[in-house]
Amino acid sequence: MTATTITAVGTRSDATLERVTGYLLLGFVAALQISIAAAEILLAATFVGWAAVLLRDKSRPSAPAFFLPLVAYAVATLISSAFSADRATSFIDDKQLVLFAIVPMVYDLARGRRASLVVDVIVSVGAASAAYGIIQYGVLHYDNLGRRPEGALTHYMTYSGILMLVLCAAVARLVFGSRDRTWPALVMPALVVALALTFTRSAWVGAAAGVGLLFVLKDFRLTALLPVVVLVTFAIAPQAVTNRMTSMFNAQDPANQDRLAMVEVGARMIAQHPLTGVGPNMVPRVYEQYRPDYAVNPVNPHLHNVPLQIAAERGVPALLVWLWCIGALMLSTFKLFRHSADRILPAATLASVAAMFAAGFFEYNFGDSEFLMMFLVLATLPFAAARPNMRETRA
Repeated sequence: MTATTITAVGTRSDATLERVTGYLLLGFVAALQISIAAAEILLAATFVGWAAVLLRDKSRPSAPAFFLPLVAYAVATLISSAFSADRATSFIDDKQLVLFAIVPMVYDLARGRRASLVVDVIVSVGAASAAYGIIQYGVLHYDNLGRRPEGALTHYMTYSGILMLVLCAAVARLVFGSRDRTWPALVMPALVVALALTFTRSAWVGAAAGVGLLFVLKDFRLTALLPVVVLVTFAIAPQAVTNRMTSMFNAQDPANQDRLAMVEVGARMIAQHPLTGVGPNMVPRVYEQYRPDYAVNPVNPHLHNVPLQIAAERGVPALLVWLWCIGALMLSTFKLFRHSADRILPAATLASVAAMFAAGFFEYNFGDSEFLMMFLVLATLPFAAARPNMRETRA
């Protein structure tokens, strides 16, 4: 076999490995809105493909700058687990930290134009998921607080949180795209309606924050559209949805009262365990010890507030590291936004972070595996897009 033949064979096999791994990545991203089991299987397969690419190129994993504080947050979590009253329970919960590897994986595999393709898949599958949620509401009677639309996922909170992120990505494409804006414009009504029908107030707040930031970045005058959208939604929405919207301002609402109780519970936990918290996944185990008399529920799985949950569960140092991570992500993404010719991906990331942060004051979304995976993908894409593709790198 000649040297030319060997080179040709090697080139074909290299291209096949990259193509298969790329398809696995797209499949994983698509499955996040369809099935957590399928998403986890495809994620594992994508990790294997990524490892094969690294071994072939004899290279090491790399990641954007915000990955360093994310690793520091993982270390703080492990330290908290070591001081937990039930180390086994806490360390088992720490398996979610493996998901942080999505950042360097996407950074390597979604380079160049593939990053935009990933967003196209997210928005397209999100449109189908939104349509299914609307069908659940209108046909299958998922039309009350006891039974809300959840798409193909297992919980309405996960469904609404991911819809919120998809909406941010779609609006970013619509506002900052210079071409191919028809598709995001067509799916926008379905995304907005499906999100409204989930009855999930935290996702509504997050979506408003994310879309509002996009409008500010494009033209501050566009923010005048937000109250118009809210008023139109309020005017045409079913009575159950409008009641849910007004309940946000009702101090007597049981859910609102219980959230106030959770703030007090979290504050008490932080006061007694400021450095390492009570331990990951230990909040429901010790909740009754800190529960005030006016609390509605006897126990809660978490404190429905990301900063409060992190500080109570993992300690104030872990919260500071997490805030460092979010700040580093926002700062580095904004720099990309200012200097990029194509601003869609940086804008989508900025909106997603703003949405996650705002919604996170009313729901522990950062602890939801499906939500976290989608968030980490969107957070990494603009940095991956700024890199040359693998073939250009090897050339």
